[in-house]
Amino acid sequence: MGALISSFIAGLIFGVGLLVSGMANPAKVLGFLDLAGAWDPSLALVMGGAICVASVAFAFIIRRGRTLSGAPLQLPTATQIDRRLVVGSLMFGVGWGLAGFCPGPAIVAVGLMQTKAVIFTLAMLAGMAIFEWLDARRAAAIRGR
Repeated sequence: MGALISSFIAGLIFGVGLLVSGMANPAKVLGFLDLAGAWDPSLALVMGGAICVASVAFAFIIRRGRTLSGAPLQLPTATQIDRRLVVGSLMFGVGWGLAGFCPGPAIVAVGLMQTKAVIFTLAMLAGMAIFEWLDARRAAAIRGR
């Protein structure tokens, strides 16, 4: 139960932070991404601040060796940059640039009943389902060799 409450509180703080910083506003995000036009650098400060806070938190938790709830750390082990990572990153960036949303802010905006966010989130979920289906087919083909 404690993990559920701490997850809720972390999500609530994250959502409020996205709202306060403007990252749930697609116009603000697109202004940040428009390097050749009326560039709005304010989100760079938000991201820089988030990186600083996260760096301190990661340093603490890695030194500790366990999560705050006492569970073992589960950090990613993959270090290889492969085609799937590059293509996925490009798709994420194109989607972010076209819509002005990435997954977290889109979900926050869905809570605000923004139609564009609802459409984006449904498209994102459809894309995730298609990926899972294609990935399962690829894995089955590899096993069948």
